[in-house]
Amino acid sequence: MLYRSKQRGFLELDLLVGKWAERNLDELPEDELIDMENLLAEENPDLWKWLSSQSPAPQDVLHNRVFKRIKAEVDADLSKHDPATRAARGAEWVRGWEDVKRWRNEGNQ
Repeated sequence: MLYRSKQRGFLELDLLVGKWAERNLDELPEDELIDMENLLAEENPDLWKWLSSQSPAPQDVLHNRVFKRIKAEVDADLSKHDPATRAARGAEWVRGWEDVKRWRNEGNQ
């Protein structure tokens, strides 16, 4: 389970879920190990969007105790940063290649 937590193939999740698993996996009771197994079965893009608050998690995930614990840590970390560095809820955090046309007369380009 630790390997699956740290080697998801999605760097951000490898760090978030993997580091959390390193710190907590040995102490989880059996029912939370089942929750961890269920969480690891989720698709990477979905899990990332839910943990980073880009989209709301489904009810079954919201009731997952391990998800709640990881999400609480992520939210606590995000609250330490300037809100201007975050994308608006529901907006993509990368704007796209068309920005170069839009902002042609600005910046150092």
